[in-house]
Amino acid sequence: MVGANVAYLDHNATAPVRPEVIEAVTEALRVTGNPSSVHSAGRAARKLVEDARREVAALVGAEPADVTLTSGGTEANALALARRKDGEILLASAIEHPSVLGGGRFPAASVETLPVTPAGVVDLAWLEKRLSAAPVPAIVSVMLANSETGAIQPVREVARLARDAGTLVHCDAVQAAGRLEIDIAMLGVDYLTLSAHKIGGPQGAGALVRRDKTVAITPLYRGGGQERSQRPGTEAVAVIAGFGVAARLAAGEIEKSGEIAGLRDWFESALRTISPGAVVFAGETARLANTSCFAVEGISAETAMISLDLDGVCVSSGSACSSGKVGASHVLSAMGVSPDLASGAIRVSLGWSSEKSDVESFIKAWRRVQDKRDRRRQEVIEAA
Repeated sequence: MVGANVAYLDHNATAPVRPEVIEAVTEALRVTGNPSSVHSAGRAARKLVEDARREVAALVGAEPADVTLTSGGTEANALALARRKDGEILLASAIEHPSVLGGGRFPAASVETLPVTPAGVVDLAWLEKRLSAAPVPAIVSVMLANSETGAIQPVREVARLARDAGTLVHCDAVQAAGRLEIDIAMLGVDYLTLSAHKIGGPQGAGALVRRDKTVAITPLYRGGGQERSQRPGTEAVAVIAGFGVAARLAAGEIEKSGEIAGLRDWFESALRTISPGAVVFAGETARLANTSCFAVEGISAETAMISLDLDGVCVSSGSACSSGKVGASHVLSAMGVSPDLASGAIRVSLGWSSEKSDVESFIKAWRRVQDKRDRRRQEVIEAA
């Protein structure tokens, strides 16, 4: 639970768990049966799992039978890439999640990088040229929206090019789910990955969604017949039940994205009033309504985040997928952002629990960060 005096602006790292989800998880924990058991207790547990599967499928326009439940987005990404044979090429955009860029079960040496433009969008012209050359990649992986900048990727065009080349397409939709209308058939991708905790569900649940039953899934390991033998191991009934509730609630909130975008735009306007030199990354391209990633020359992310945290404001410096460390962003590097500017990148991400007062708290705290920078500069000038 986020404290009453804390402004939580880090939904892209993990969203606060929704009250309805907490209730659903609590109730599910009272169900004793193993969902693989055929007795009444087992059937009760199985119903919770299958009800959740239907809600997750509905979030992305899929059939429940095509949803494989996992422990999260990272496992779902690895499961999607497991179809690839050793030595076959994975072509992944330069801004993908580390679980994709790492190559999954095979060495990263077999991963080729699809470049992005300075706006943070994949280079379709480069992709088309690459797909016409040998060897053709076994899988192309492009996320639907970037976690750091919010830049929305042209996945339908990527899928069309890949289909013409006779290759498969994987799309990491972890950040886009619940923020964009998603229909896996309309996107034209073969695999789609999701995660519960990005949409107000519990940590520890995710899903790999396939286009239809003709698209094969290769298990990462063996051991049981659960999830149609695609993901062995007893299902985590309680967190899966919470995932289903979060998916249903998130689907109903997509139409409110305009309100979130208005709050983000208000934030960026106030930010530029305090810091006229602020650079908003991917600011001129289509972005998720909830995401703003910016930097101000002379302000390091590490210093700023310490100051903001002391003022009760929670934000990130880029992605939260690297052991909590503030480090260089591979996303901004791929966009050609200078290391000095990238070192100051701060990400503000809004969500279901965000209120204007949270953003106002950030602005108030940021004013102090900017004032400290200005004082330091003035002291340097006077000392010279």
